[in-house]
Parts: sequence; structure tokens; C-alpha cells
Amino acid sequence: MIYLFTVLHVLVCFVLIGIILLQPGKGADLAGAFGGQGSQTAFGPRGTVNVLTKVTTWAAIIFAITSISLTVLVARHSAGHSVLQGVQSAPAQSSQHRK
Repeated sequence: MIYLFTVLHVLVCFVLIGIILLQPGKGADLAGAFGGQGSQTAFGPRGTVNVLTKVTTWAAIIFAITSISLTVLVARHSAGHSVLQGVQSAPAQSSQHRK
């Protein structure tokens, strides 16, 4: 089950990277570099929600769900194990020298 979620998580990561890189920036024209609105509408350059925005939203939701699921599954899988399981601590030595 962990492997399935890991593969799904990695695929969603690649989808998110690709979709985000395909989207145009908010100030894509030259006027955006100087703070002007240029030919944009009153509500900005994106008045409608397009397909890329919807795919980005759903990919982000799936990414969050797989992240939480992987965290829970790994925590349950390693419930009896500790990172410090094989480490033995030595008694602390005094830094004071006796004469």
C-alpha cells in the first residue's frame, strides 16, 4: 500500500510541476513589469477559470491527500521501531578534575 501511494505521489508531483510551468504569469506583458494594467480587464488577466487552473487545484488536493496518507502509513508501519533503537548511551563524565 505504501508503494502504491508513493508512486501516485511522485506522479502527482510531476503533473504539478508540468502544469505550473505551463501556466502564464500574471504580468505576462511588458506593462506588468512596471506595475501598469495594460490591456488587462478590471478583474485581472484571468477572468475565467481555465482547464489548467482546475487541473492544478485537483493535483494539489491529491498531493495533500497522498502526503498525509504516506505519513500515516509510514508511522503505522514503523510504530514499534525507533531511530535510536540500537544506540546505547554512555554515562556522562564530569568535566571537573579532582586533585
